Amino acid sequence: MARMRAFELLLRRLMQALALALGVGTLCLLMMRALPGDMALRVAAGRYGFDLVDNAAADAVRAELGLDRSFWQVLPGWWLDLLQLDLGRSLVTGAPVLEELAHQLGATLQLSGVALVLALPVGLLLGLRAGLRPGGPVDRLTLALAVLLRVMPSFLLAVLLMLVVAVGTGALPVAGDQGPASLLLPATTLAAGLAAGLARITRQALRGFLASEAWEFARMKGLTEGQALRHHGLRHVALPVLAWLGVQAVFLVEGAVVVESLFAWPGIGHALVHAVFARDVPMIQGTALCMGMMFVSFNLLTDAASVAADPRRRAPQAGEGA
Repeated sequence: MARMRAFELLLRRLMQALALALGVGTLCLLMMRALPGDMALRVAAGRYGFDLVDNAAADAVRAELGLDRSFWQVLPGWWLDLLQLDLGRSLVTGAPVLEELAHQLGATLQLSGVALVLALPVGLLLGLRAGLRPGGPVDRLTLALAVLLRVMPSFLLAVLLMLVVAVGTGALPVAGDQGPASLLLPATTLAAGLAAGLARITRQALRGFLASEAWEFARMKGLTEGQALRHHGLRHVALPVLAWLGVQAVFLVEGAVVVESLFAWPGIGHALVHAVFARDVPMIQGTALCMGMMFVSFNLLTDAASVAADPRRRAPQAGEGA
């Protein structure tokens, strides 16, 4: 039964991925065609620079790429290429989209991973401390930080970190990829809001456990507060935290679009912004699909982690298997 559920979950996610790929690919093509301006001129400007582009260069690009064909003429071949996992080549650089995505995805995952490493210990420790001592200084501090960081746009926090840390002290690079130190400011920008929200979710989950019969039973068995928390409370807290992290992982990737652009970090978000300006449709499609597949993968990992943390989800429900 457990294997059947796992297979059904995997099949569901694969169908979601297929529908997402076709939908994203179609929307990318439609939106790029609907934008004002001459698409061939923008692609030519991305190749040769705005100062060197004229109508002749735009006409040459239009003929080379078949940009004079209608949306409905292009769409069937577009779908066929997607189903064959052929994302084509960049209209600007001519490089295979998959090769460029491999490098960019690695940079985005590196940034997101560092942000999680920074956010998890801070958010969990503050949340557990606030949950054990509600109304205390730590609880009030996490609430204030959660509210402040939630209402503050990520670009504003990024600019403040640039001015105070990079420009003011010169301790870290302002932008670009100049080694591991370049990761700290953009990762901190992403981690700040994540840690604050994680602290509040952990706090609420712990308060729910402390008010439950499971906590009372654990203390009746003679366990100390720390033992009851380690043996019973952490698993209870893990379920809502994992579910929340699965949702926040989506926003983490979305936030990377802004943060990578501000810090000139060579990731998926930075590439997507430049591809939109250049009307590089294959690159837009590839980056959007990559981000969409990351969303599906995060959801699958969240489901798997929730099942692993809660044995009840692996057990068949009443009436099943009869």
